Amino acid sequence: MDIFANLQLGLQTAVTIENLGFALVGCLLGTLIGVLPGMGPLVTISMLLPFTFGMDPISALIMLAGIYYGGAYGGSTTAILVNVPGETSSVVTVIDGHKMAQQGRAGVAICTAAIGSFFAGCVGTLLLAAFATPLTRLALEFGAAEYFSLMLLGLVGAVSLTSGSTLSAIGMILVGIMLGLVGTDVQTGIQRFVFDQPQLWDGIDVVTLAVGIFAFGHAVSGLRLTQDAAVTRPDVGSVFPTRQDIKRMVPPILRGTMVGSALGILPGAGQAIASFISYSLERKVSRYRHEMGHGAIEGVAAPESANNAAAQTAFIPTLTLGIPGSGTMALLLGAMVMHNIQPGPRVMVSNPDLFWGLIVSMWIGNLFLLILNIPLVGLWVQLLRIPYRFLFFAIIMFSCFGIFATNFSPFSIYLAAGIGLVGYVLKQFECEPAPLLLGFILGPMMEENFRRTLILSEGEYSVFVTQPISLVFLVGSVGLLMMALFPKIRQKRDEVAIEDA
Repeated sequence: MDIFANLQLGLQTAVTIENLGFALVGCLLGTLIGVLPGMGPLVTISMLLPFTFGMDPISALIMLAGIYYGGAYGGSTTAILVNVPGETSSVVTVIDGHKMAQQGRAGVAICTAAIGSFFAGCVGTLLLAAFATPLTRLALEFGAAEYFSLMLLGLVGAVSLTSGSTLSAIGMILVGIMLGLVGTDVQTGIQRFVFDQPQLWDGIDVVTLAVGIFAFGHAVSGLRLTQDAAVTRPDVGSVFPTRQDIKRMVPPILRGTMVGSALGILPGAGQAIASFISYSLERKVSRYRHEMGHGAIEGVAAPESANNAAAQTAFIPTLTLGIPGSGTMALLLGAMVMHNIQPGPRVMVSNPDLFWGLIVSMWIGNLFLLILNIPLVGLWVQLLRIPYRFLFFAIIMFSCFGIFATNFSPFSIYLAAGIGLVGYVLKQFECEPAPLLLGFILGPMMEENFRRTLILSEGEYSVFVTQPISLVFLVGSVGLLMMALFPKIRQKRDEVAIEDA
């Protein structure tokens, strides 16, 4: 099947009434949580993950993906209007976006962000479709050794590109791998790390871990806020840019799209770094760089295009290789596992309707977001008035209900609460929980493919380096690890993380 036949299959899957409805719901929820400061797609997807258990896998992933890239749209709205970035990736947008709002050009800034996001999102999705076909052919060459080396590359990439201490990132991954090994070994029947608890014989559910460490952990951290920031609603003004505005926004949109598309593919780079680098690039190459920081339209167009392009191309390593590049991508990978879909390159062969349906739904979702982003600005700003103490109870109640609905076990709620407290403590020590989730998901699959490789090779460890594809991944893992340990590179990585914070 060529790419056009694949896209036709995806179109048939995505344009059903059910999937269009879930794409719209995902885009609305994504915009909503992007507007609310501190929520983010990671927390929201972890809360909604249990409720997708009984859904069709394609519909569930379409909705969760809509939440992810919809959050990138919503974060710019509050950054422009009230000087409060709803998403980390929208921090840069505050600099010039709010200045434009103070000059009575908030509508133009919002429209610029929407146009840039739509164009970049479409380009990112096109790149995802383009990468899929050659990687499908490569997937047929993958054996157990290649899968093990590929997953090792993903974990090492998370270490090298995660902000903060390299040692803490390695420790979090190891903890995640150990949690993934809890339960009964499927090959030997031996129970591991269950501590005489029958509820742990089947292992820790990915939903329980995700909701505990992200939703509960975030809610507890939010209680430290002593007061809610006052929010005023400025005048949006006209939303139609002038001819000069359009002329000025086109080059930064193109540059931001290129930067975001490239960085989104890298595991761990993410939307925030893409928006920062794109803004820095505009300050150096733009003809109007002297206006940057004082309400320049380039300061909105470039970072918003970059973070939305990165949001789309982040699906490339996740869907085509099974390597999640961030905590949110790991949750989407966990959703695939929960629906009995084996992540990795073969998903394009074994589940083509899911893969191509999701790609086409992203184009549709970007169109939904372009249409919704401007008319609902007033509603999103009103939601900023909700005090956090009400959101806290809603998060806890919704999360507990979702966990209980997956297996009807009170033990899972207690376990998630304990994991949430651990997540809160880890956050205070500046240990990122995302590597833990990556280790939890990839660890058991690494063990399975490691054992399978040794069984097929009759105990020969050299098979990992005699297979060309496996050797390439192992060399890449060593290179990324050296980058993480090399002082100059580590210093630059930490500087970017500090700017991000």
